[in-house]
Amino acid sequence: MAAEQLSATDYIVHHLTHWRLQTDGFWSGFHLDTFWFSLILGFVFVGLFGYVARKATSGVPGRLQNFVELIVEMVDSQIKDAFHGKSKVIGPLSLTIFVWVFLMNSMDFLPVDLLPTIAQLIGHYGFGMDPHHVYLRVVPTADVNLTFAMSLSVLLVIIGFSIKAKGVVGWIKELLTKPFHAEGLVMSIILAPVNLVFQAIELLAKPISLSLRLFGNMYAGELIFILIALLPFWAQWVLGAPWAIFHILIVTLQAFVFMMLTIVYLSLAVEDH
Repeated sequence: MAAEQLSATDYIVHHLTHWRLQTDGFWSGFHLDTFWFSLILGFVFVGLFGYVARKATSGVPGRLQNFVELIVEMVDSQIKDAFHGKSKVIGPLSLTIFVWVFLMNSMDFLPVDLLPTIAQLIGHYGFGMDPHHVYLRVVPTADVNLTFAMSLSVLLVIIGFSIKAKGVVGWIKELLTKPFHAEGLVMSIILAPVNLVFQAIELLAKPISLSLRLFGNMYAGELIFILIALLPFWAQWVLGAPWAIFHILIVTLQAFVFMMLTIVYLSLAVEDH
C-alpha cells in the first residue's frame, strides 16, 4: 500500500497492525504473521547450516562455508569466555539464538511496503478481501509476544540447568537460603520467605529484560522506517540509507546481546554460589 493512499496516522496504524485469526476469544490475539515469519526463518537457518555441514570440506572452503565457520567460531569463543560449566546444549542453543534472532531482525531491511503490498494483492485478487483490511508485519522481533516467548523459554532452560547442576533439593535450598544465609534453624526459617522473594524477582527480571530490550529496539527501528516511508521519495533515500546502515549495527548487536545474556544467565545457573 502506498503511503499517499492513506493519512499519515492511518498508514502508521495499518503497518503496526498484526495479521490475526478471524475469531473471538483467546486465539484472536494469535499473530499469524509473527508465527509464520519466525517459523520460515527458523527453517532457513536450519536448512542453510545443514547444507553447509553436509557440503563442508577440509580442503579450500567456499565463501559460504567460511562465513558459517566464522559465525560458529565467534559463538564458540564467547561460550568459552562466559560459560564456566560443561554442557553439550549450550553451543547449539547459543548458535541458534544468535542466527535466528539476527534473521528475524534483518526483516527490517526490506522495504516497508513490499511484503504488505504483496499480501494485499493476494488477499484482494485471490480471496476478494478489502486491501485496507489486509495486515502484515514482517519483523517478528518487533512483536512483544515473540520476544517474551523466547525469553520465557530461556527462563525454563535456566531452571533446567540449575536443577541438573545442583539437583532438585539443592536448587530449592538455594532458593530458600540465598542471598541471606543465616546460622541456626530458626533464623533460616525466618529468612526463607525473604530469600524466596528475592530469588523470584531475580528470575523474573531476566526474561523481562531480555524480551523488552530486544522488542524495544526492533519496534523503534520498524517505526522509524515507517515514518521515513511517509516522506517524499527523494527524502526517503536521504534519510533511509544512513538509518539502514546504522540499523545493521542494531540488528547484529541485539542478536549478540540476547545470545550473550543467555550464556551468562546459564553460567550463573550452574555455578555453586
